[in-house]
Amino acid sequence: MSGADECSEEVEPPMSISLRVALLSGEATTVVVDPACTIQRLRSKVQKELGIHELITADGQLLKGTSTLQDIGLRDGDTVTATVRYAMLVSGRLCRAFALLRGDGSVVSWGEKVACGQYSSVAHAQLEGVQKIRCSSGAFAAVLSDDSVVTWGDTACGADSNAVMAQLRDVNDMSASAFAFAAIRHDGSVVTWGDRRFGGDSSSVQKQLVDVKHIAASGRAFAAIRGDGGAVAWGSEDCGGDCSEVQDLLQNVAQIHHTYSAFAAIRSDGSVVTWGDKHGGGDSSAVQSQLRDVRKVHGSSYAFAAIRGDGSVVTWGSADSGGDSSSVEDKLKNIKEIKATDTAFAAVRDDGTVVTWGGRHGFGRGGNSSAVQTQLQDVQKLSATDGAFAAILGDGSVVTWGDEDYGGDCQAVRDQLYDARDIQGSNSAFAVIRGDGGVVTWGDRQVGGDSSPVQAQLQDVHCTSLRVSKFSTERDPESC
Repeated sequence: MSGADECSEEVEPPMSISLRVALLSGEATTVVVDPACTIQRLRSKVQKELGIHELITADGQLLKGTSTLQDIGLRDGDTVTATVRYAMLVSGRLCRAFALLRGDGSVVSWGEKVACGQYSSVAHAQLEGVQKIRCSSGAFAAVLSDDSVVTWGDTACGADSNAVMAQLRDVNDMSASAFAFAAIRHDGSVVTWGDRRFGGDSSSVQKQLVDVKHIAASGRAFAAIRGDGGAVAWGSEDCGGDCSEVQDLLQNVAQIHHTYSAFAAIRSDGSVVTWGDKHGGGDSSAVQSQLRDVRKVHGSSYAFAAIRGDGSVVTWGSADSGGDSSSVEDKLKNIKEIKATDTAFAAVRDDGTVVTWGGRHGFGRGGNSSAVQTQLQDVQKLSATDGAFAAILGDGSVVTWGDEDYGGDCQAVRDQLYDARDIQGSNSAFAVIRGDGGVVTWGDRQVGGDSSPVQAQLQDVHCTSLRVSKFSTERDPESC
Protein backbone atom coordinates (compact mmCIF):
# COMPACT_ATOMS: atom_id res chain seq x y z
CA MET A 1 0.00 0.00 0.00
CA SER A 2 1.41 3.37 -0.97
CA GLY A 3 2.10 6.23 1.46
CA ALA A 4 -0.62 8.25 -0.24
CA ASP A 5 -3.15 5.49 0.41
CA GLU A 6 -2.12 5.25 4.06
CA CYS A 7 -2.52 9.04 4.46
CA SER A 8 -5.95 8.85 2.87
CA GLU A 9 -7.06 6.17 5.31
CA GLU A 10 -5.77 8.15 8.31
CA VAL A 11 -7.92 11.23 7.55
CA GLU A 12 -11.04 9.25 6.73
CA PRO A 13 -13.62 10.09 9.40
CA PRO A 14 -14.85 7.27 11.62
CA MET A 15 -18.31 5.79 11.06
CA SER A 16 -19.30 7.18 14.49
CA ILE A 17 -17.74 9.20 17.26
CA SER A 18 -18.24 9.25 21.01
CA LEU A 19 -18.72 12.59 22.72
CA ARG A 20 -18.47 13.04 26.47
CA VAL A 21 -21.34 15.27 27.61
CA ALA A 22 -20.71 16.86 31.01
CA LEU A 23 -22.81 18.95 33.36
CA LEU A 24 -21.26 21.73 35.43
CA SER A 25 -21.80 19.51 38.48
CA GLY A 26 -19.16 17.13 37.11
CA GLU A 27 -21.59 14.40 36.12
CA ALA A 28 -21.02 13.09 32.62
CA THR A 29 -22.24 10.54 30.11
CA THR A 30 -21.41 9.54 26.55
CA VAL A 31 -23.39 9.88 23.34
CA VAL A 32 -22.48 8.12 20.11
CA VAL A 33 -23.21 10.02 16.90
CA ASP A 34 -22.35 10.16 13.22
CA PRO A 35 -19.66 12.81 12.50
CA ALA A 36 -21.92 14.03 9.68
CA CYS A 37 -24.65 14.75 12.24
CA THR A 38 -25.64 18.42 12.33
CA ILE A 39 -25.47 20.50 15.48
CA GLN A 40 -29.24 20.90 15.33
CA ARG A 41 -29.75 17.13 15.34
CA LEU A 42 -27.26 16.66 18.16
CA ARG A 43 -28.99 19.29 20.31
CA SER A 44 -32.36 17.69 19.64
CA LYS A 45 -30.96 14.28 20.57
CA VAL A 46 -29.45 15.34 23.89
CA GLN A 47 -32.51 17.40 24.76
CA LYS A 48 -34.87 14.51 24.23
CA GLU A 49 -32.68 11.72 25.64
CA LEU A 50 -30.87 13.56 28.42
CA GLY A 51 -33.18 16.44 29.31
CA ILE A 52 -30.50 19.10 28.77
CA HIS A 53 -30.46 22.24 26.65
CA GLU A 54 -27.39 24.00 25.21
CA LEU A 55 -24.04 22.42 24.37
CA ILE A 56 -20.73 24.29 24.59
CA THR A 57 -17.34 23.14 23.31
CA ALA A 58 -14.15 23.18 25.39
CA ASP A 59 -13.12 26.47 23.76
CA GLY A 60 -16.44 28.14 24.69
CA GLN A 61 -18.23 27.83 21.34
CA LEU A 62 -22.02 27.53 21.60
CA LEU A 63 -23.10 24.64 19.41
CA LYS A 64 -25.89 25.94 17.22
CA GLY A 65 -26.73 25.84 13.53
CA THR A 66 -26.62 23.47 10.58
CA SER A 67 -22.87 22.75 10.56
CA THR A 68 -21.85 19.13 11.10
CA LEU A 69 -19.76 17.88 14.00
CA GLN A 70 -17.00 17.15 11.50
CA ASP A 71 -17.19 20.72 10.10
CA ILE A 72 -16.56 22.32 13.49
CA GLY A 73 -13.78 19.90 14.40
CA LEU A 74 -15.36 17.74 17.08
CA ARG A 75 -13.54 14.41 17.32
CA ASP A 76 -13.98 11.07 18.97
CA GLY A 77 -13.54 11.42 22.74
CA ASP A 78 -14.04 15.20 22.88
CA THR A 79 -15.97 16.72 25.79
CA VAL A 80 -18.82 19.21 25.47
CA THR A 81 -20.42 20.99 28.41
CA ALA A 82 -24.21 20.85 28.77
CA THR A 83 -26.53 23.39 30.37
CA VAL A 84 -29.83 22.49 31.99
CA ARG A 85 -33.04 24.24 30.99
CA TYR A 86 -35.87 24.25 33.47
CA ALA A 87 -39.47 23.87 32.34
CA MET A 88 -41.34 27.02 31.35
CA LEU A 89 -45.04 27.93 31.43
CA VAL A 90 -46.41 29.92 28.49
CA SER A 91 -49.69 31.84 28.45
CA GLY A 92 -50.94 35.40 28.90
CA ARG A 93 -53.80 37.63 29.97
CA LEU A 94 -55.48 37.23 26.59
CA CYS A 95 -54.73 33.53 26.17
CA ARG A 96 -57.34 30.82 26.76
CA ALA A 97 -54.90 27.96 27.40
CA PHE A 98 -51.48 27.02 28.78
CA ALA A 99 -48.48 25.46 27.09
CA LEU A 100 -45.71 23.92 29.17
CA LEU A 101 -42.26 23.58 27.61
CA ARG A 102 -40.68 20.66 29.47
CA GLY A 103 -36.99 20.31 30.16
CA ASP A 104 -36.61 17.69 27.42
CA GLY A 105 -38.04 20.03 24.76
CA SER A 106 -41.47 18.39 24.58
CA VAL A 107 -44.71 20.34 25.03
CA VAL A 108 -47.93 19.83 27.00
CA SER A 109 -50.99 22.02 26.31
CA TRP A 110 -54.28 22.32 28.18
CA GLY A 111 -57.19 24.71 28.55
CA GLU A 112 -59.84 25.61 26.02
CA LYS A 113 -60.01 22.67 23.63
CA VAL A 114 -59.57 24.72 20.45
CA ALA A 115 -56.83 26.94 21.86
CA CYS A 116 -54.71 24.12 23.27
CA GLY A 117 -54.87 22.24 19.98
CA GLN A 118 -57.11 19.26 20.70
CA TYR A 119 -58.55 19.64 17.19
CA SER A 120 -55.23 20.52 15.59
CA SER A 121 -53.43 18.43 12.98
CA VAL A 122 -50.06 19.00 14.67
CA ALA A 123 -48.55 15.64 15.56
CA HIS A 124 -46.99 15.05 18.96
CA ALA A 125 -43.70 14.18 17.26
CA GLN A 126 -43.54 17.68 15.76
CA LEU A 127 -43.42 19.21 19.24
CA GLU A 128 -40.00 17.86 20.20
CA GLY A 129 -36.79 19.82 20.43
CA VAL A 130 -38.82 22.97 21.08
CA GLN A 131 -36.69 26.00 22.00
CA LYS A 132 -39.32 28.67 22.71
CA ILE A 133 -43.09 29.19 22.52
CA ARG A 134 -45.25 32.29 22.02
CA CYS A 135 -49.04 32.60 22.35
CA SER A 136 -51.86 34.69 20.88
CA SER A 137 -55.33 34.73 22.44
CA GLY A 138 -56.07 31.23 21.20
CA ALA A 139 -53.03 29.75 19.44
CA PHE A 140 -49.39 28.83 20.04
CA ALA A 141 -46.27 28.97 17.88
CA ALA A 142 -43.06 27.11 18.71
CA VAL A 143 -39.51 27.51 17.41
CA LEU A 144 -37.84 24.11 17.02
CA SER A 145 -34.16 23.20 17.32
CA ASP A 146 -33.72 23.60 13.54
CA ASP A 147 -35.18 27.14 13.81
CA SER A 148 -38.36 26.19 11.96
CA VAL A 149 -41.84 26.94 13.37
CA VAL A 150 -44.84 24.80 14.32
CA THR A 151 -48.25 26.34 15.12
CA TRP A 152 -51.38 24.92 16.73
CA GLY A 153 -54.67 26.04 18.27
CA ASP A 154 -57.48 28.24 16.94
CA THR A 155 -57.03 29.12 13.25
CA ALA A 156 -58.82 32.43 13.86
CA CYS A 157 -55.98 33.35 16.22
CA GLY A 158 -52.98 32.54 14.02
CA ALA A 159 -52.73 28.76 14.28
CA ASP A 160 -52.71 28.36 10.50
CA SER A 161 -49.24 29.25 9.21
CA ASN A 162 -49.40 27.17 6.01
CA ALA A 163 -49.34 30.22 3.72
CA VAL A 164 -45.92 31.30 5.05
CA MET A 165 -44.47 27.95 6.12
CA ALA A 166 -41.77 28.07 3.43
CA GLN A 167 -40.57 31.38 4.89
CA LEU A 168 -40.54 30.19 8.49
CA ARG A 169 -36.92 29.08 8.48
CA ASP A 170 -33.96 30.44 10.44
CA VAL A 171 -36.38 31.96 12.96
CA ASN A 172 -34.78 33.64 15.96
CA ASP A 173 -37.84 34.84 17.91
CA MET A 174 -41.56 35.58 17.63
CA SER A 175 -44.25 37.87 19.00
CA ALA A 176 -48.03 37.61 19.01
CA SER A 177 -51.00 39.97 19.06
CA ALA A 178 -54.41 38.56 20.00
CA PHE A 179 -55.00 37.20 16.50
CA ALA A 180 -51.67 37.09 14.62
CA PHE A 181 -47.97 36.24 14.88
CA ALA A 182 -44.76 37.90 13.71
CA ALA A 183 -41.45 36.01 13.44
CA ILE A 184 -37.98 37.56 13.31
CA ARG A 185 -35.48 35.61 11.24
CA HIS A 186 -31.73 35.57 11.85
CA ASP A 187 -31.17 38.03 8.98
CA GLY A 188 -33.51 40.56 10.63
CA SER A 189 -36.38 40.08 8.19
CA VAL A 190 -39.94 39.52 9.44
CA VAL A 191 -42.64 36.99 8.53
CA THR A 192 -46.25 37.54 9.65
CA TRP A 193 -49.41 35.44 9.56
CA GLY A 194 -52.86 35.29 11.13
CA ASP A 195 -55.69 37.80 10.88
CA ARG A 196 -54.62 40.29 8.21
CA ARG A 197 -56.46 43.15 9.92
CA PHE A 198 -54.64 42.74 13.19
CA GLY A 199 -51.00 42.38 12.15
CA GLY A 200 -51.05 39.20 10.10
CA ASP A 201 -50.34 41.22 6.94
CA SER A 202 -47.19 43.37 7.08
CA SER A 203 -46.90 43.99 3.33
CA SER A 204 -47.48 47.76 3.70
CA VAL A 205 -44.30 48.13 5.80
CA GLN A 206 -42.28 45.18 4.53
CA LYS A 207 -39.54 47.37 3.07
CA GLN A 208 -39.05 48.98 6.49
CA LEU A 209 -38.78 45.63 8.28
CA VAL A 210 -35.04 45.17 7.91
CA ASP A 211 -32.50 44.35 10.62
CA VAL A 212 -35.34 43.96 13.11
CA LYS A 213 -34.17 43.24 16.66
CA HIS A 214 -37.41 43.12 18.65
CA ILE A 215 -41.18 43.09 18.08
CA ALA A 216 -43.88 44.10 20.58
CA ALA A 217 -47.60 43.48 20.16
CA SER A 218 -50.73 45.22 21.38
CA GLY A 219 -54.07 43.44 21.10
CA ARG A 220 -54.36 44.04 17.36
CA ALA A 221 -51.07 45.51 16.09
CA PHE A 222 -47.30 45.10 16.09
CA ALA A 223 -44.38 47.49 16.56
CA ALA A 224 -40.79 46.60 15.65
CA ILE A 225 -37.42 48.04 16.68
CA ARG A 226 -34.71 48.02 14.01
CA GLY A 227 -30.97 47.86 14.51
CA ASP A 228 -30.67 51.58 13.71
CA GLY A 229 -32.99 52.43 16.64
CA GLY A 230 -35.94 53.29 14.42
CA ALA A 231 -39.39 51.79 14.87
CA VAL A 232 -42.22 50.79 12.57
CA ALA A 233 -45.80 49.66 13.32
CA TRP A 234 -48.53 47.82 11.44
CA GLY A 235 -51.96 46.29 12.08
CA SER A 236 -55.11 47.98 13.36
CA GLU A 237 -54.71 51.77 13.48
CA ASP A 238 -57.06 51.83 16.48
CA CYS A 239 -54.56 49.72 18.42
CA GLY A 240 -51.28 51.42 17.48
CA GLY A 241 -50.80 50.02 14.01
CA ASP A 242 -50.06 53.51 12.64
CA CYS A 243 -47.15 55.44 14.21
CA SER A 244 -46.87 58.10 11.48
CA GLU A 245 -47.77 60.95 13.87
CA VAL A 246 -44.71 60.24 16.03
CA GLN A 247 -42.41 58.74 13.38
CA ASP A 248 -39.87 61.57 13.70
CA LEU A 249 -39.63 60.93 17.45
CA LEU A 250 -39.05 57.20 17.08
CA GLN A 251 -35.26 57.34 17.08
CA ASN A 252 -32.81 55.57 19.38
CA VAL A 253 -35.63 53.32 20.57
CA ALA A 254 -34.46 50.79 23.16
CA GLN A 255 -37.74 49.17 24.27
CA ILE A 256 -41.40 49.09 23.21
CA HIS A 257 -44.28 48.17 25.55
CA HIS A 258 -48.03 48.03 25.06
CA THR A 259 -51.56 48.15 26.37
CA TYR A 260 -54.32 46.47 24.39
CA SER A 261 -54.66 49.51 22.12
CA ALA A 262 -51.46 51.59 22.35
CA PHE A 263 -47.67 51.48 22.42
CA ALA A 264 -45.02 53.21 24.52
CA ALA A 265 -41.42 53.37 23.29
CA ILE A 266 -38.54 54.03 25.69
CA ARG A 267 -35.65 55.80 24.01
CA SER A 268 -32.02 55.38 25.00
CA ASP A 269 -32.11 58.68 26.94
CA GLY A 270 -34.97 57.41 29.14
CA SER A 271 -37.69 59.52 27.50
CA VAL A 272 -40.96 57.98 26.28
CA VAL A 273 -42.94 58.24 23.04
CA THR A 274 -46.54 56.97 22.87
CA TRP A 275 -49.05 56.37 20.09
CA GLY A 276 -52.28 54.51 19.41
CA ASP A 277 -55.62 54.85 21.20
CA LYS A 278 -55.44 58.17 23.06
CA HIS A 279 -57.80 56.86 25.73
CA GLY A 280 -55.86 53.61 26.09
CA GLY A 281 -52.41 55.01 26.87
CA GLY A 282 -51.55 56.43 23.47
CA ASP A 283 -51.60 60.01 24.78
CA SER A 284 -49.01 60.70 27.51
CA SER A 285 -48.98 64.50 27.14
CA ALA A 286 -50.39 65.06 30.67
CA VAL A 287 -47.35 63.40 32.26
CA GLN A 288 -44.72 63.94 29.55
CA SER A 289 -42.54 66.13 31.78
CA GLN A 290 -42.38 63.30 34.33
CA LEU A 291 -41.37 60.65 31.81
CA ARG A 292 -37.63 60.93 32.22
CA ASP A 293 -35.05 58.31 33.17
CA VAL A 294 -37.68 55.63 32.51
CA ARG A 295 -36.36 52.08 32.85
CA LYS A 296 -39.47 49.98 32.19
CA VAL A 297 -43.11 50.45 31.20
CA HIS A 298 -45.98 48.07 31.96
CA GLY A 299 -49.49 48.09 30.52
CA SER A 300 -52.95 47.05 31.69
CA SER A 301 -55.60 46.93 28.97
CA TYR A 302 -55.89 50.71 28.65
CA ALA A 303 -53.27 52.35 30.91
CA PHE A 304 -49.50 52.45 31.39
CA ALA A 305 -47.28 52.51 34.47
CA ALA A 306 -43.62 53.51 34.06
CA ILE A 307 -40.83 52.76 36.54
CA ARG A 308 -38.16 55.47 36.67
CA GLY A 309 -34.54 55.09 37.67
CA ASP A 310 -35.22 56.28 41.21
CA GLY A 311 -37.92 53.61 41.70
CA SER A 312 -40.85 56.04 41.44
CA VAL A 313 -43.84 55.38 39.17
CA VAL A 314 -45.69 57.49 36.59
CA THR A 315 -49.10 56.41 35.26
CA TRP A 316 -51.36 57.56 32.43
CA GLY A 317 -54.25 56.33 30.32
CA SER A 318 -57.73 55.29 31.43
CA ALA A 319 -58.30 55.96 35.13
CA ASP A 320 -60.58 52.91 35.24
CA SER A 321 -57.63 50.80 34.09
CA GLY A 322 -55.07 52.08 36.58
CA GLY A 323 -54.05 55.24 34.76
CA ASP A 324 -54.59 57.27 37.95
CA SER A 325 -52.30 56.19 40.82
CA SER A 326 -52.71 59.36 42.92
CA SER A 327 -54.37 57.44 45.78
CA VAL A 328 -51.16 55.44 46.40
CA GLU A 329 -48.59 57.92 45.09
CA ASP A 330 -46.81 58.18 48.47
CA LYS A 331 -46.36 54.39 48.53
CA LEU A 332 -44.93 54.07 45.02
CA LYS A 333 -41.29 54.28 46.04
CA ASN A 334 -38.42 51.86 45.39
CA ILE A 335 -40.51 49.88 42.92
CA LYS A 336 -38.72 47.02 41.16
CA GLU A 337 -41.51 45.18 39.33
CA ILE A 338 -45.08 45.82 38.13
CA LYS A 339 -47.75 43.47 36.80
CA ALA A 340 -51.23 44.29 35.54
CA THR A 341 -54.66 42.75 35.15
CA ASP A 342 -57.23 44.16 32.73
CA THR A 343 -57.88 47.22 34.91
CA ALA A 344 -55.43 47.21 37.84
CA PHE A 345 -51.73 47.27 38.70
CA ALA A 346 -49.65 45.62 41.43
CA ALA A 347 -46.14 46.92 42.18
CA VAL A 348 -43.46 45.06 44.16
CA ARG A 349 -41.12 47.20 46.23
CA ASP A 350 -37.50 46.45 47.03
CA ASP A 351 -38.51 45.23 50.49
CA GLY A 352 -40.86 42.61 48.99
CA THR A 353 -44.12 44.37 49.90
CA VAL A 354 -46.83 45.14 47.34
CA VAL A 355 -48.81 48.25 46.38
CA THR A 356 -52.01 47.94 44.30
CA TRP A 357 -54.31 50.41 42.56
CA GLY A 358 -56.85 50.63 39.76
CA GLY A 359 -59.92 48.57 39.08
CA ARG A 360 -63.18 50.30 38.31
CA HIS A 361 -64.08 52.53 41.25
CA GLY A 362 -61.03 51.17 43.08
CA PHE A 363 -62.35 47.63 43.49
CA GLY A 364 -62.27 44.33 41.65
CA ARG A 365 -59.74 42.97 39.20
CA GLY A 366 -57.00 43.04 41.86
CA GLY A 367 -56.81 46.78 42.50
CA ASN A 368 -57.66 46.27 46.17
CA SER A 369 -55.32 43.87 48.02
CA SER A 370 -56.36 44.87 51.56
CA ALA A 371 -57.72 41.39 52.37
CA VAL A 372 -54.26 39.83 51.92
CA GLN A 373 -52.00 42.83 52.55
CA THR A 374 -50.48 41.40 55.73
CA GLN A 375 -49.52 38.23 53.82
CA LEU A 376 -47.79 40.13 51.02
CA GLN A 377 -44.32 40.10 52.50
CA ASP A 378 -41.09 38.91 50.85
CA VAL A 379 -42.76 38.65 47.43
CA GLN A 380 -40.42 36.97 44.94
CA LYS A 381 -42.56 36.65 41.81
CA LEU A 382 -45.82 38.16 40.68
CA SER A 383 -48.21 37.12 37.93
CA ALA A 384 -51.65 38.17 36.71
CA THR A 385 -54.68 36.97 34.82
CA ASP A 386 -57.18 39.40 33.33
CA GLY A 387 -58.83 39.84 36.73
CA ALA A 388 -56.57 38.60 39.55
CA PHE A 389 -53.02 38.53 40.90
CA ALA A 390 -50.90 35.75 42.39
CA ALA A 391 -47.62 36.16 44.28
CA ILE A 392 -44.93 33.63 45.20
CA LEU A 393 -43.43 34.41 48.61
CA GLY A 394 -39.92 33.70 49.82
CA ASP A 395 -41.01 30.51 51.59
CA GLY A 396 -42.51 29.11 48.37
CA SER A 397 -46.13 29.68 49.35
CA VAL A 398 -48.64 31.51 47.12
CA VAL A 399 -51.01 34.41 47.86
CA THR A 400 -53.86 35.38 45.50
CA TRP A 401 -56.36 38.23 45.32
CA GLY A 402 -58.83 39.74 42.87
CA ASP A 403 -61.81 38.25 41.03
CA GLU A 404 -62.44 34.66 42.15
CA ASP A 405 -63.63 33.75 38.65
CA TYR A 406 -60.19 34.74 37.34
CA GLY A 407 -58.04 32.79 39.79
CA GLY A 408 -58.22 35.21 42.70
CA ASP A 409 -59.04 32.36 45.12
CA CYS A 410 -56.58 29.43 45.37
CA GLN A 411 -58.13 27.88 48.48
CA ALA A 412 -59.07 24.65 46.69
CA VAL A 413 -55.40 23.85 45.97
CA ARG A 414 -53.81 25.60 48.94
CA ASP A 415 -52.27 22.40 50.34
CA GLN A 416 -50.54 21.76 46.99
CA LEU A 417 -48.99 25.22 46.75
CA TYR A 418 -45.64 24.68 48.43
CA ASP A 419 -42.10 25.27 47.16
CA ALA A 420 -43.52 27.25 44.22
CA ARG A 421 -40.77 28.26 41.79
CA ASP A 422 -42.58 29.76 38.80
CA ILE A 423 -46.06 31.06 38.09
CA GLN A 424 -48.01 32.08 35.00
CA GLY A 425 -51.53 33.38 34.39
CA SER A 426 -53.76 32.73 31.39
CA ASN A 427 -56.88 34.80 30.75
CA SER A 428 -58.55 33.54 33.93
CA ALA A 429 -56.47 30.74 35.48
CA PHE A 430 -53.07 30.27 37.10
CA ALA A 431 -50.43 27.54 36.90
CA VAL A 432 -47.49 27.01 39.25
CA ILE A 433 -44.38 24.87 38.84
CA ARG A 434 -43.08 23.48 42.12
CA GLY A 435 -39.50 22.64 42.98
CA ASP A 436 -40.25 18.92 42.68
CA GLY A 437 -41.31 19.43 39.06
CA GLY A 438 -45.03 19.14 39.67
CA VAL A 439 -47.62 21.58 38.25
CA VAL A 440 -50.63 22.96 40.13
CA THR A 441 -53.49 24.85 38.44
CA TRP A 442 -56.61 26.71 39.57
CA GLY A 443 -59.13 29.26 38.32
CA ASP A 444 -61.46 29.02 35.34
CA ARG A 445 -61.53 25.31 34.48
CA GLN A 446 -62.22 26.00 30.81
CA VAL A 447 -59.08 28.07 30.17
CA GLY A 448 -56.46 26.07 32.07
CA GLY A 449 -57.63 25.97 35.67
CA ASP A 450 -58.29 22.24 35.29
CA SER A 451 -55.18 20.34 34.18
CA SER A 452 -56.42 16.87 35.19
CA PRO A 453 -56.60 15.57 31.58
CA VAL A 454 -52.81 16.01 31.23
CA GLN A 455 -51.77 15.59 34.86
CA ALA A 456 -49.66 12.52 34.13
CA GLN A 457 -47.49 14.67 31.85
CA LEU A 458 -47.19 17.41 34.46
CA GLN A 459 -44.82 15.50 36.73
CA ASP A 460 -41.04 16.00 36.83
CA VAL A 461 -41.45 18.67 34.16
CA HIS A 462 -37.80 19.72 34.59
CA CYS A 463 -36.90 16.15 33.55
CA THR A 464 -34.62 15.81 36.58
CA SER A 465 -35.09 12.05 36.84
CA LEU A 466 -34.15 11.71 33.18
CA ARG A 467 -30.86 13.51 33.75
CA VAL A 468 -30.15 11.65 36.97
CA SER A 469 -30.75 8.25 35.42
CA LYS A 470 -28.50 9.04 32.46
CA PHE A 471 -25.72 10.89 34.23
CA SER A 472 -25.42 9.44 37.72
CA THR A 473 -25.14 5.84 36.48
CA GLU A 474 -22.47 6.73 33.93
CA ARG A 475 -20.30 9.18 35.80
CA ASP A 476 -16.77 9.56 34.52
CA PRO A 477 -14.57 7.54 36.93
CA GLU A 478 -11.93 10.27 36.86
CA SER A 479 -14.43 12.77 38.27
CA CYS A 480 -15.14 10.65 41.36
